[in-house]
Amino acid sequence: MASPSHRQHPGRHKATLGISAGRVFDIRAKVHVTSDGLLAIGGFVSSILLSTAVLVGVATRHLPRRD
Repeated sequence: MASPSHRQHPGRHKATLGISAGRVFDIRAKVHVTSDGLLAIGGFVSSILLSTAVLVGVATRHLPRRD
């Protein structure tokens, strides 16, 4: 069994990202989020995608000519 310091809390998630290019560029990022936070992020992303689809549809529709 894992020690209490290494046990993950239920409903919490973590992710780590590392990007490096050559010897000069090096970025590291860590994210800790709860299940409720993941739900909020999913809702935010889906609303952005939905609004983008509506904007593209309106911008590309053909209106009747006014002659």
